Amino acid sequence: MHDSLGNLPLLKPYGVGRASSWDTTGRNRDAWRIEPGECKVLADLQGPGVISHIWCTATHRDPHYLRKLVLRIYWDDEDQPSVEAPLGDFFGLGHGQVFSYQCALFSTSTNYGTGIGGTQGPGVAMNCWIPMPFHRAARVELINQQEGPVEAFYFYIDYQLHPSLPDNAAYFHAQWHRQNPCAGWTGAGSVWGSEAWRRRAEGPDGINTSDRGNYLVLEAAGTGHYIGVNFAIDRQSWGWWGEGDDMIFIDRDGQRQWPPDLHGTGSEDYLGHAWGMQNTAHLYSGQPWAEKADHFNEGKVCVYRYHVVDPIPFARSIRVSIEHGHANDRSDDIASTAYWYQLEPHVPFPPLLEAQLRLPNPS
Repeated sequence: MHDSLGNLPLLKPYGVGRASSWDTTGRNRDAWRIEPGECKVLADLQGPGVISHIWCTATHRDPHYLRKLVLRIYWDDEDQPSVEAPLGDFFGLGHGQVFSYQCALFSTSTNYGTGIGGTQGPGVAMNCWIPMPFHRAARVELINQQEGPVEAFYFYIDYQLHPSLPDNAAYFHAQWHRQNPCAGWTGAGSVWGSEAWRRRAEGPDGINTSDRGNYLVLEAAGTGHYIGVNFAIDRQSWGWWGEGDDMIFIDRDGQRQWPPDLHGTGSEDYLGHAWGMQNTAHLYSGQPWAEKADHFNEGKVCVYRYHVVDPIPFARSIRVSIEHGHANDRSDDIASTAYWYQLEPHVPFPPLLEAQLRLPNPS
């Protein structure tokens, strides 16, 4: 279903198609207008097929448009979306920020600035390279939850048309979540490593032998595999936001007996870094944007970890969580988009936060 350098020379057993915003009159008005509150169907496809690439960009007057536009995708005429996330967060642009980066699954490109140190461009191109198979149908929607219109939305949705797909071709899912703020035991004034913090960390507050109180990345039921997450973290007090262990429970069917099946050693370790995070965007992990030069101690950051070569399979259920700071000491604002494949049906997502509750905190 998905091409790589190894099989690139081989003849392809499928046809291709594209849904796009092209001007069918032959003129150059190659964009769609989307009114406030409107749900626009970008693509309504018949399968079997695989969405192989999504590209889009938009003109905007609202500085928070990347959080106020919502992407939804439905497979095989299902009633509940399998993909639901603010447009920017889906492509890894957390906090509604515009910046350029590249990894295995996504790339973005803005026409101004480098994306490091808080620069923000007026426009950005967003690409997704995740293969998304569907057996019968696929519907891609964009919902405008701005107060004003999207005056011009440009897009490509490229797809393959197959005679059939394997029965074990699972459906792509993505879900956005935010906790603002997390309930940290040190409160809003926490300073990691201070003497007061050390005294509490050495006592019962600094011990965590369950994932209760952790930030929840994903909880899903069915058969599939988890392929990663991006985080948009806005620290609410000075200091290092990390040290949170990742914990993954597989096929526990709602039971979370200790220890988890996979237990990590700290946020930056799960994210493929060490000794804090560095401003780098690698294939499968990275920190592509930081608001402040001292990104270790202050400001907003965007980070990701994608399990492309090491997906985490589950036969019945999966729960992915991570501590917000050591033993949940931090009270930061965390938003995330989790990505996974599974066979349908999936557990319906809780209602997405309304637009005003998705907005980033003022800097």
